[in-house]
Amino acid sequence: MGELLTTGLIGKLGFTWGTPVFFLAMVFCIVVPYLLGSISFAVVFSKGLHHDDVREHGSGNAGSTNMLRTYGIKSAALTLVCDILKGVISTLIGMFVMPYHLGFAYISALMCMIGHAFPLYHRFKGGKCVATFAGALLVLNPYVWVLLLLAFVLIVYVSRYVSLGSVICAAAFPLLINMIPWILVEWEGHTMAVPPAGIIAAVLMGVLIIVLHRQNIVRLWQGKESKFSLKKKKS
Repeated sequence: MGELLTTGLIGKLGFTWGTPVFFLAMVFCIVVPYLLGSISFAVVFSKGLHHDDVREHGSGNAGSTNMLRTYGIKSAALTLVCDILKGVISTLIGMFVMPYHLGFAYISALMCMIGHAFPLYHRFKGGKCVATFAGALLVLNPYVWVLLLLAFVLIVYVSRYVSLGSVICAAAFPLLINMIPWILVEWEGHTMAVPPAGIIAAVLMGVLIIVLHRQNIVRLWQGKESKFSLKKKKS
């Protein structure tokens, strides 16, 4: 599928710029992914399964890594799968509601990540977006997804630092999506991998993950970052 044009094979809905239906679809692709991203499954499962709040433990992060360290692998795996799925669904919303404007798939992915980091339903205290980003990337570019997954696994395996793998992959993402195209689009007479709006959103996605990991980066620099382990911390 490396050389498909959106005008030929992605969806059937086409909205003309400036029409009311275009702006309604645009708002839908922004608001719904944010609200979906705001469902913090780490908080939901920590409260529902453990009658606790994961944000009160460990790093204070509402994500699968902190779930693993606090409650163990089953709760972490459940959180991971659900966070990935909301990234997948949000990106598909942008792709199929606005099929002739592929940049909205990236915008919807970004809004889901913002919702995950700053959830409306959980006092705007969420996670660091890595799993949600992975779900979005699976839809946006499966080739890059495979490459970054392999890079992430290798980095974590060698270094034992999840944060290091997350930051490096986030930094590489905006570059790779243009170097390794999956779907090609036409923009002002030129064929490209990602339209300008998508490029901007992709850069912001990478920057968001890096900013959310700023404390991890400091601890990595100081040699104080916690290393990855499949065992939960003892109470």
